[in-house]
Amino acid sequence: MERHYGMDWLRIGAFGLLIFYHVGMVFVTWGFHVKTADPAEWVAVPMLLTNAWRLTLLFVVSGFASRALFAKSTGIRGFLGNRNARLLLPLAFGVVAIVPPQSWVELVTQHGYAHSFPWFLAHDYFRFGTLDGVILPTWNHLWFVAYLWVYTLALAPLLAPRLPGVQAMFDRLFGGPGVLWIPLAWLLLIRMALFPNVDETHDLVTDGVAHLQYFLALLFGFGLAGSRPARAALARFWVPAAVLAVASYAIVASVAIAYPGFAIPTRAIARTFHVAREVQCWASIAALIGIAERFWNRDHAWRPMLTEAVFPFYIIHQTVIVVVEYWLKPLDIGPVAEFAILVPATVAGCWAFYLIGRRIGWLRPLIGLRRKAAAKREAVAAAPQAA
Repeated sequence: MERHYGMDWLRIGAFGLLIFYHVGMVFVTWGFHVKTADPAEWVAVPMLLTNAWRLTLLFVVSGFASRALFAKSTGIRGFLGNRNARLLLPLAFGVVAIVPPQSWVELVTQHGYAHSFPWFLAHDYFRFGTLDGVILPTWNHLWFVAYLWVYTLALAPLLAPRLPGVQAMFDRLFGGPGVLWIPLAWLLLIRMALFPNVDETHDLVTDGVAHLQYFLALLFGFGLAGSRPARAALARFWVPAAVLAVASYAIVASVAIAYPGFAIPTRAIARTFHVAREVQCWASIAALIGIAERFWNRDHAWRPMLTEAVFPFYIIHQTVIVVVEYWLKPLDIGPVAEFAILVPATVAGCWAFYLIGRRIGWLRPLIGLRRKAAAKREAVAAAPQAA
């Protein structure tokens, strides 16, 4: 497979938006591990710009990347071995060493927990139960990594010699207008018929609504990576998809503005909101992939480092956000000043985590990076193509 630089840029952008989204969670009225003193209802309006599609897009681009990795692997066993090392090690490290401050801050600021962080880590975090309703230990934002690993295991049996035939079927289904309406129909079926008014749990076991959406998104990304017809169709339809995305977001935002706190008075308005949200989800993803295919499929000197930095950024970013806001909150400087400090502090913390971690050989696999020897071999192999 040729490297698709456009999807690299889309992956970088998607994870970058995720960081800003989680910063926003501090200031919106929705539940989060730490909150500013006076969360505001209006913050939901800009948050809803990406809320509908950000996670589904991450699974699509992860499926695309999985196909590229499979193409370079020595069969299914090599593919699974790579995924196990690149996902399970960071997940375990994250649960043990990265996530605990989030749970401690949540207990201190929202449940009156009186013990220090060292005490919490030694006595309470590994209780394998709940404390004031907070599950301990936990994976918090790293649920995405756990789901991605499980979906990889589920994907493996499909990677049989039948793959060319399956790929041809994918090309026929999604090589035209079906690339817009088939995924949209599936999302509406899940959210409006099979699981109406059911929220995701991110606990893996009781999360059927998420699995039907995200596993299929990963499969779509996997198929898309091998489908020139589908990518060409998305490039061809990106303008109407973008128009549809903007129009549906306008409906979603209008409902959020008219009914703060989503206190929607009638079932008809609620149904309109949910339908618009699903339309926004797939229309946004289709438009972004079409733009990546048409305009972003070119390399840049910054791309290799940014592509490598994405996973470490993801691992550490939410802990940085939660801890920095915990320090800021007692200062009573107001949400504007908090936001102005929180964003650059989070970016700086993520860069420090990545730049320091990449230099420490034993730490690299724990933060989602290849071991130095493997990274060097890949850089040498990619050099002629990048040139």
